Amino acid sequence: MFVCPECGHEWTASEPEASSDGLVVKDANGNLLTDGDTVTVIKDLKVKGSSLVVKVGTKVKNIRLVEGDHDIDCRIDGIGAIKLKSEFVRKA
Repeated sequence: MFVCPECGHEWTASEPEASSDGLVVKDANGNLLTDGDTVTVIKDLKVKGSSLVVKVGTKVKNIRLVEGDHDIDCRIDGIGAIKLKSEFVRKA
């Protein structure tokens, strides 16, 4: 058994190592998202600092996954560049 000195996680040498990417993002239905996917918004989202609203059913093409609370970076027609949370989208 190997033990991580920082967190105490234990594993054996026969367990497969995690992928080098490490960024795992899932949509509201639990599907894995990758860079370049097309997603659909499942809830009306108010744009902070503006009177604009991203409506339900809006398709967002060519997403980019990033680290952080808002883990999807994208461009929406009529609104511009925006960051979304993956819990408010589903894979199209």
